[in-house]
Amino acid sequence: MTIFRLLQQILEVLAAVLLAPMLTGWVNQCRAWLQNRTGPGVLQPYRTLGKLFRKEAVVAHNASSLFRVTPYLVFAAMVLASSLVPMLATALPFAGAADVIALVGLLALARVFMALAAMDIGTAFGSLGARREMLVAALAEPALLMVFFMPALIARSTSLGTIVESIAYGPFVLYPSLAFAAVAFVMVLLAENARIPIDNPATHLELTMIHEAMILEYSGRHLALMEWAHALKLVVYSGIGIALFVPWGIAEAGDWAAFPVALVAAAVKFGLGGAALALLETVSAKLRIFRAPEFLASAFLFAVLGMLTHLLLGGRP
Repeated sequence: MTIFRLLQQILEVLAAVLLAPMLTGWVNQCRAWLQNRTGPGVLQPYRTLGKLFRKEAVVAHNASSLFRVTPYLVFAAMVLASSLVPMLATALPFAGAADVIALVGLLALARVFMALAAMDIGTAFGSLGARREMLVAALAEPALLMVFFMPALIARSTSLGTIVESIAYGPFVLYPSLAFAAVAFVMVLLAENARIPIDNPATHLELTMIHEAMILEYSGRHLALMEWAHALKLVVYSGIGIALFVPWGIAEAGDWAAFPVALVAAAVKFGLGGAALALLETVSAKLRIFRAPEFLASAFLFAVLGMLTHLLLGGRP
């Protein structure tokens, strides 16, 4: 049974890492369709990564070892984060470490290294992007923690696996508090993944971009790893949303009969989630950077409203 659980864990991580660029390509393709464009195709991110891996990595002469090692650290952090989120099955070997607070800390660690690397060279745009990223993080992380606390109160545990088992395998109950938490989570997802209305991943205007400004000095394999990690981060956040709010279809650990069903269910959920994300970005306009705190404050407010609703109802649906 332990071997089966380990194989399920390996398959889940491999699927997340290898299919992460496809999710980004699917979102971009859906945006193109909604804007009446042909689009580059779902596989375009793979072609971009392949081209970057074949190119030489050019590093500034005053770059420290931190700048060189950050792409590998960020990518490793995202791979580890994907192993903690129960996307296909629960009670996997890493389930003991799948605590929501530890997961937030792991995501924050990757962000801090990216900001430090952006400021390492000393360029104006890198420092500008790092400061803006820290501004967004200071407001998004409290909202994300409040979102996590809502299902944690329902499951009486901060373990993602326990939360999924409590909601998916327990009695079917609709909690109004989870509706507020879901709205707050979507807003945090948009901010943390540099999506519209906080940032535009397709823009290259230095005065408005956040994520792109931080990786402006990277090239070659370093840039490929940063872009791959960014795509994997979207998979991680999407997997968190699925685990918290629509966990039905996730298989129990060791249940190989339910694993193919979990794969199909995950593909459908990620596909619908990517299409919904593209729709949100298409109908939204990018906010000015000084309006970002208001957007994230609204996310925190929705999370607090969900918490108050849960407490006022005494944990009842």
